[in-house]
Amino acid sequence: MSLGIIMLVHTAFDRAEQMVRHWAEAGCPVVVHVDSNVPDATYNQFSKAVADLSDVRFSVRHRCEWGTWGLVAASQEAATLLLEEFPNVQHVYLASGACIPLRPITELKHYLDAHPDTDFIESATTADVPWTVGGLDRERFTLRFPFTWKKQRRLFDAFVKFQQKIGYSRSIPEGIVPHMGSQWWCLTRQTLDAILCDPKREIYDAYFRRVWIPDESYYQTLTRLHARRVESRSLTLAKFDYQGKPHIFFDDHAELLQRSKSFVARKIWRDADLLYRMFPLSEGPQLSAEEPNSGAVDRVFSQAVERRTLGRPGLYMQSRYPSIDRQNSIAAAPYAVLQGFDDVFPAFQAWLGKQTGAQVHGHLFAKDRAHFADESDVYRGGQSDNARLRDYNGKMFLTNLIWNGRDQHHCFQFGPADTQDIGWTLAKDTNASIWVVSGAWSIPLFASGRSASDVRREAARLQRIEDKFLKVLRSPDARARIKIITLAQFIESPMNVLQTIIDEIAGHRGTALKEVPKMPDLTGLPDFLQDLKNQGMHPFLTGDIMAGSLQPTKPIPRRKPYVISGK
Repeated sequence: MSLGIIMLVHTAFDRAEQMVRHWAEAGCPVVVHVDSNVPDATYNQFSKAVADLSDVRFSVRHRCEWGTWGLVAASQEAATLLLEEFPNVQHVYLASGACIPLRPITELKHYLDAHPDTDFIESATTADVPWTVGGLDRERFTLRFPFTWKKQRRLFDAFVKFQQKIGYSRSIPEGIVPHMGSQWWCLTRQTLDAILCDPKREIYDAYFRRVWIPDESYYQTLTRLHARRVESRSLTLAKFDYQGKPHIFFDDHAELLQRSKSFVARKIWRDADLLYRMFPLSEGPQLSAEEPNSGAVDRVFSQAVERRTLGRPGLYMQSRYPSIDRQNSIAAAPYAVLQGFDDVFPAFQAWLGKQTGAQVHGHLFAKDRAHFADESDVYRGGQSDNARLRDYNGKMFLTNLIWNGRDQHHCFQFGPADTQDIGWTLAKDTNASIWVVSGAWSIPLFASGRSASDVRREAARLQRIEDKFLKVLRSPDARARIKIITLAQFIESPMNVLQTIIDEIAGHRGTALKEVPKMPDLTGLPDFLQDLKNQGMHPFLTGDIMAGSLQPTKPIPRRKPYVISGK
């Protein structure tokens, strides 16, 4: 099977030439599109530099500006030329001049040979995933955007507000559901040819020409019409910061890129000489069939974003000096809020009570009723389990519960299926310890035995609610003791997390854990999560769960404390 490359280039032509040669020398035909903004002299010099490569072509040039139709038109021209000139090409990979292959290109070819009918393109509906930065998600498909966001920002914002004010809305062409995702895709010849030769292409092109950032939605939407099998992920490692700007990889990211096992990475700094010398890695004696695993990279970048936006305790930057209202603790005594643990361990409530001796409640803020520790209708101090009475003033309900039982340590379960009005109260309470296993709601959905298509909407709803709660917990106004880990991280080492919780709740009465509570059989969970992605719903809060991470974790023996007395 042959792999063809479309390369979009607008700068750093010395590095682009280097990448063209990497692909071409590995037997991949390359069609290059050079931005029409590039001077003719530079373009001619670049084209002459690669003229010795027989399988390199240059497509008709378009003016490419971020967020505009030109990027889609450029890829259409290049794809059409590639399919016409090279009939043996079966997969087409879209890259840029700032992309660099990390693994041997032969490994990428063999990987695609093993997936001959699969289209690799990140594709999710705006209703399922809150990815967009800047406030426009669904509206990017229903409003018009005649002005460029970067160069005509005031006109852009004013025209958007005008359309919102008068209630203007464009109609979406019949038969398509708008999807979004990374612009860096790898499509099969059949799917790409079907998109380019679609009888309704003029209608679709006219529609997406006025969509905001169409290169992140055109192929992502139309692939859903024509693909036989969609893997909703990109084979290119591309990271973005909290403002939606692409991260740039430098020389000191070399080890991180190697650990990612990704086939291609962008965006590489043009002067990162070490990266350009090191990658692509040389082929070993045997071809590696390892799946790309960006989980480690995701964790590093999420920590970097948290450090950038929240800083560190005791260290303050003048640019974000905190201005938080002072307030005493809301509750009378310390308590713990546990989210996701009862999804991972069905018998968690009883187990935790036995381990700590604390008052371990169920879901106090469940929609049906308050589930007290003793499952009674009325708790200490005459507190009713009635949901309507509780929700009249959830803050006072919690305050009274802790006050009336302040001789004991209280814990209760919480989750996205519960009433969420209490969220800010929990986050601002200095007496609260909040432990969250994000994405744990996926386990009951997986255990239900229903298909990913049946539970997609419910999964998206739970994820939206949990994501909103996590943003509250990560707010600078949050003063509780908060620990958030993904389901993937928790499954890898549940013993350490549970031991820390028990030590905090039970204090000196806590004992070393010998085993964790029984966990349901999670065999098949990675495939279930991938099926959700393929259905257009990305469970990003679960983390990157691989089949190998589902192995049971052995407890780490804890040394017995001892006292040395001196004279």
